[in-house]
Amino acid sequence: MAEPADYYEILGVARAASDDEIKRAYRKKAMENHPDRNPGDAAAEKRFKQSAEAYAVLSDQSKRQAYDTYGHAGVDGQFAGGRGFSNVEDIFSAFGDLFGGRGGSGFFESFFGGGGHRRARRGASLRVDLELTLEEVASGIKKTLELTRPRRCDNCNGSGAKPGTSAKSCGSCGGSGEVLRSQGFLTIRQTCPSCRGEGTVIESPCPGCHGRGLVAKKEPINITIPPGIEEGHVERIAGQGEPGESGGPPGDLVVVIHVRPHDVFRRAGDDLVAQTQIRFCQAVLGDQIDVPTIVGETVVLKIPPGTEPGTGLRIRGHGLPRSDGYGKGNLVVKIQIEVPKHVTPNQAEALRQFDAVEEAKSHKKKKSIFEKVKDIFQ
Repeated sequence: MAEPADYYEILGVARAASDDEIKRAYRKKAMENHPDRNPGDAAAEKRFKQSAEAYAVLSDQSKRQAYDTYGHAGVDGQFAGGRGFSNVEDIFSAFGDLFGGRGGSGFFESFFGGGGHRRARRGASLRVDLELTLEEVASGIKKTLELTRPRRCDNCNGSGAKPGTSAKSCGSCGGSGEVLRSQGFLTIRQTCPSCRGEGTVIESPCPGCHGRGLVAKKEPINITIPPGIEEGHVERIAGQGEPGESGGPPGDLVVVIHVRPHDVFRRAGDDLVAQTQIRFCQAVLGDQIDVPTIVGETVVLKIPPGTEPGTGLRIRGHGLPRSDGYGKGNLVVKIQIEVPKHVTPNQAEALRQFDAVEEAKSHKKKKSIFEKVKDIFQ
């Protein structure tokens, strides 16, 4: 399989190009290869999509860094549609702000026309950020989101015209939605500025929506969050975005998941990490203690004799559910030794006796090691 073309070569810019240089290069490529300027030219349409794909990566700093480091492998599947756009409308939707106009068509139509054959446009997607607790991640949860979204006006049934009236054919374009303008030896089709390509004008706007045909409505949306979901996960709910235009489908609702930091547990993939303190005697002789889990239960943790500070003891199956639905991660308990700030005279004497024995043992070990090194050199 052939290696995909280099994104910098597609746009004709150097690898050190600035954001403005990349933007200008993409606009130039888009104008040269736009399907309305090259009707029936499959190669031009392919170049048009390739340049949009290249811009989608190089205009995003994180994606550009991943691409510079790992090549195409670093960005595969990281933006809508994977690597490449499925059709021209996806490009209009993605880069509407860059070219101006709804869905990006306004920029192109000013050069190539299109008002007389208006495309059905998909509605814009809506984004909402949802914060979850670690307990909700562990168990999964159903949430109800209250969203204010544009919806069809009930007063005019979406027509935008005052009830009892209707839209009239545009006098500037004769209802075609486009006008022809001559510039030198070129005749350019443009979207009609009077009706904005609609072909009709509303003389008596609906008082409920002021002629837009849409009003903002607050609606509840139910969403199910599966267990084990990760920070930054994007949950897409089809058809719950803004309404489409000219009969186009509605956009999607994009829910970005954020997980609130926990006071006790720290997430490490599917594992949970917690810390606990034990007494010196427990570390030396071993013991069993109860530790809490993320679901509110307690489990028994066995502390082996001679446990050192910082040791991580694993309790299997008490972490977070795995995203594939099979099993759970582990609970890792990091051991810290509790050092008393105040001791009684009896405790102090016992510690001195204990330390004296340990010092003697340590001295013997050091002498033995020294003798072994001495033997090696002799």
